[in-house]
Amino acid sequence: MPRPPFATLVSLVVPPSANPVTRLAQQIAFIAECDKLKEIFRQTINTQSRRPENDAEHSWAFCLCVIVLAEHANVPQLDVLRVLKMGLIHDLVEIDAGDTFAYDTAAMVNQHDREARAADRIFGLLPADQSREFRALWDEFEARTTPEAKFAHACDRFQPMLLNARTEGGSWRKHHVTHDKAQGRSAPVADGSTVLWEAIEHMLREAVAAGHLAPTSKP
Repeated sequence: MPRPPFATLVSLVVPPSANPVTRLAQQIAFIAECDKLKEIFRQTINTQSRRPENDAEHSWAFCLCVIVLAEHANVPQLDVLRVLKMGLIHDLVEIDAGDTFAYDTAAMVNQHDREARAADRIFGLLPADQSREFRALWDEFEARTTPEAKFAHACDRFQPMLLNARTEGGSWRKHHVTHDKAQGRSAPVADGSTVLWEAIEHMLREAVAAGHLAPTSKP
């Protein structure tokens, strides 16, 4: 069966009122802007080079966790594609807002406001329909109320915990993180996957026993 001409394909995916040339230019501008995510470095370190992980690497690892671990979500019949979309876009706001370290309570005070402004600008580069879709996905991830958003958060927090566990404490040791703080940071994982939460609890106990994570501070 012959393939339809390109013009026909475009008409199937582009809203009738849109200019295909303008639309493509907006999409390319957005993709080019997102390349900056490779330059945003996190506190977690990679298991081999031991250099800081960048946001693009984290987003890839997040999505890998989603497709490998989806069977452990608390809710069956999860919309995995929706979770993957959240994984790919959830940290794009850090192009403007920067990475906020998980244990930096002072920086967290205005984190959402900074990231919301970044979301307006970055998703605003897209054509209007995609801009609305991506912003809605980002808002859903932030709100953490749907089964997909809860599992997305579970994977988002599981991934750095795994890196810290596999790098002899990584950023835990560098920033003097204690067991209770690491456990508290991981708590939302249980909302998306009790199985992953139990795995994290096990990793944290092993890290304390090995001296890679400081035990809970005594009052």
